[in-house]
Amino acid sequence: MPKVHFKSPLDDVTVDVAPHTTLLDAAEKAGAHVGHSCGGVCACSTCHIWIRKGMESLSEQRDDEADRLDMGFDVRPYSRLSCQTEVGAEDIQVEITEESITAYLDENPVLRRQLTSEGKWPLKK
Repeated sequence: MPKVHFKSPLDDVTVDVAPHTTLLDAAEKAGAHVGHSCGGVCACSTCHIWIRKGMESLSEQRDDEADRLDMGFDVRPYSRLSCQTEVGAEDIQVEITEESITAYLDENPVLRRQLTSEGKWPLKK
């Protein structure tokens, strides 16, 4: 089974998943802080991530995903929406964008308050 590694200032976790698992489902299984305001139906860009390794093993990007990514912040050639991206047979390394972390914390205000009180949020630049 391929491994998916999620990295951000708040996360550094790895999870084994079956091929064809979306990166959003992998993030939820791993406990990674990937936002998904629309519930994972390609109606927003809050699950925007950067693929750092293994891009060639992922499902192809469809037009609806590309259109939604156009709405995202700091979109790069290796950007994907985790709700639309399925894992192939190879290991993947993912960097969670600040956009996605912010969305996750918007959805989880108790965690936001905790991280704020610990000085971990907002992120230091």
